[in-house]
Amino acid sequence: MYILGISAFYHDSAACLVKDGKIIAAAQEERFSRKKHDHDFPRNAIEYCLSLEKIKGENVDFVSFYDKPFLKFERLLESYLAYAPLGLSSFIKAMPLWIRQKLWIKDILKKEIGFNGKVLFPEHHQSHASSAFFASPFKKAAFLTIDGVGEWTTTSFGTGNDNLLKIIAEMKFPHSLGLLYSAFTYYTGFKVNSGEYKVMGLAPYGEPRYVDRILKELIDLKDDGSFKMNMQYFNYCAGLTMTNERFHRLFDGPPRKPESRLTQKEMDLARSVQEVTEEIILRMGKHIHKETGEKKLCLAGGVALNCVANGRLLKEGPFEDIWIQPAAGDAGGALGAALFVWYQYLGNKRNADEINDAQMGSYLGPEYSNEQILDFLNAHSIPYSKVQENEIPDRVSDLINEEKVIGWFQGRMEFGPRALGARTIIGDARSSNMQEVMNLKIKFRESFRPFAPSVLGEKLSDYFELDHPSPYMLLVANLRSDRQRQMSDEEKKLFGIDKLNIIRSDIPAVTHIDYSARIQTVHKETNPLYYNTIKCFYEKYGCAVIVNTSFNVRGEPIVCTPEDAYRCFMRTNMDYLILGNFLLDKTAQKPLEDSQMKWQKEFQLD
Repeated sequence: MYILGISAFYHDSAACLVKDGKIIAAAQEERFSRKKHDHDFPRNAIEYCLSLEKIKGENVDFVSFYDKPFLKFERLLESYLAYAPLGLSSFIKAMPLWIRQKLWIKDILKKEIGFNGKVLFPEHHQSHASSAFFASPFKKAAFLTIDGVGEWTTTSFGTGNDNLLKIIAEMKFPHSLGLLYSAFTYYTGFKVNSGEYKVMGLAPYGEPRYVDRILKELIDLKDDGSFKMNMQYFNYCAGLTMTNERFHRLFDGPPRKPESRLTQKEMDLARSVQEVTEEIILRMGKHIHKETGEKKLCLAGGVALNCVANGRLLKEGPFEDIWIQPAAGDAGGALGAALFVWYQYLGNKRNADEINDAQMGSYLGPEYSNEQILDFLNAHSIPYSKVQENEIPDRVSDLINEEKVIGWFQGRMEFGPRALGARTIIGDARSSNMQEVMNLKIKFRESFRPFAPSVLGEKLSDYFELDHPSPYMLLVANLRSDRQRQMSDEEKKLFGIDKLNIIRSDIPAVTHIDYSARIQTVHKETNPLYYNTIKCFYEKYGCAVIVNTSFNVRGEPIVCTPEDAYRCFMRTNMDYLILGNFLLDKTAQKPLEDSQMKWQKEFQLD
């Protein structure tokens, strides 16, 4: 039985194919269209999912869409009516799209896919909860979903037992932790729905000066983690911005202009909203544990990508274990919608073993054979050297040791926002200048942004204060104290961005200024080649950690195809690219302008 799950028309459109309960394929539309956070109908992602099984839309048994469009439309109308005549311009802009497209999802699905069967519409947070629990390794657990807003719900919790989900309680729009965080994302000059992780990365540079102001003026927070927002300060119910003039007066000025210089104020705001978020999630966790009595917790929704809060919840919370959906945002809703049909709607039994999740490392995207890669290289006369697969770990380890920056393109592309060793840029974590080089010369992004470590799973506790696997890069923990370099008295006097270039550990390229790291544990079972490469680096050079950052530049999605990878390689200061069994040396390449690939010239950095 084939079930096709789809999310679309808000942000991060995606498709997922489930066959007899097994996740066969999943991918975001942005990877194919090359439009970051693409919200359009995921034609390319659907085509990929179906092509993997060599089937057509008519062979699918069920199609499941990740939310209920009519309920979402109801919320939109009621919100505009509640705030009328405010928001008239926003209403006029929104309505044509709803009337032309978003209310006719069933017709669009059947027409686009060539499907004549049953279309199901779980609620938005049911899809999130399904993606969290049904994909988890747990037989029974509590779940928590937190995002901006679905139809009406912004937060939900409940329980999962075998093939049955039960939502116990919900918070409703406009009171939303996701929208609170997005308001500060907007106010600090970053893009809503894509810049939230920048706020999280900026937070350690600041001081929590505004925490009391947030808790006193913006939200009324209860002991159980529920809260009400003071909507006098926010504009998102009726307007086209997140915050209003009253909010701006409360925080002493207008929002930062995008791309302008970051000041200590933005850093302090980021730290403050991050601390409030962590406190809310910890309170929610304690309440859910008390209400459900469950020992394990599953998380999904965009806020579940806040890996700092996740790390604190695991360390300080009441649960024995937590599991977070790797594609926690709307893209993962496609996966949840499909699993919801298989388990909850059809009543099929789960075979959870408490150890292995159903996500298989989240390597669910397209894969390109060595023959396909070779055809591409030859077609464009691209110089390369061939490396046997068993030689790749040794060759790449030596390049890392020489402080070379390497584009790594291997196996099936990751599903979700994190690069996990399939479409990844790697480097030497021991290098004191690697963070600056990668940020400014490879990624073309803000210098304050930290990089993640990929560490051998069995060596995790040798480096970090964490004894829990983190295969999806969704937990933050501190470096062990014996690996930290304590700051001098002079260094301690520095504020804000001036702290950036202080050497803080023996793996400085992956150590954030508060001695934390966003960790990916690498396991032989899910990614043997990446694992063997890091293991070889450890055996030869004594370090079981390398730098891992997503294979893209600022403003572009993670690469999907060999063409995408080569384009990114040539437009940056990467030193080498390993495409399957083919190693490309930048010094041997023709200048891009002389290339026959005219499509390269369309590539623009934002």
